[in-house]
Amino acid sequence: MVRRNDERRAALVDAAIEVLAREGARGLTFRAVDTEAGVPGGTASNYFANRDDLLTQAGARVYERYQPDEATVARTETAGRDRETYARLMRELVERVASFRTGYLALLELRLEAVRRPELRKVLTERIRADVEANVAYHEQSGLPGDATAVRLLILTLNWLIVEQLTLPDLYSPEERDALVTAAVDRIVGGSAGPEGG
Repeated sequence: MVRRNDERRAALVDAAIEVLAREGARGLTFRAVDTEAGVPGGTASNYFANRDDLLTQAGARVYERYQPDEATVARTETAGRDRETYARLMRELVERVASFRTGYLALLELRLEAVRRPELRKVLTERIRADVEANVAYHEQSGLPGDATAVRLLILTLNWLIVEQLTLPDLYSPEERDALVTAAVDRIVGGSAGPEGG
């Protein structure tokens, strides 16, 4: 029987994210999640149909937690529509993602696990494709410079910069990271055809 206490479920999924980041996908067991969440043994198995269900919900939860807060969204809507603003928004995005370190590391673990689990790969592919397309759609409506291809290229570029930041934090200083984000926006957006392209 799968229970419906949403707060408890969210706490268990958050615990699963921490376990994934710390111990990898092979260390993700219901027992490990129960221990991380500080709940009685057997609790996680009452909330998730199986381990695959827990893995996919952990991935979805990371994306939920990466969503900007209302103040950030409001500020973005009233910001300028030039490359300088775009670069600032991307620097803030990289900082927001990097500040939830365990979330991104858990996503990397999920991607590695998806290599071996076709069903997980299908779910992750759909989720990440939807996220990319939502970013492209937002960009096209925002009036920011660049086209859909520029958005996709920035996603690819910034994802690897985040990997470097989280796995080798001393490789680039915060100032170097910000300069790289700004340069990526300048070079990728500067070379794009305009909002209608892509």
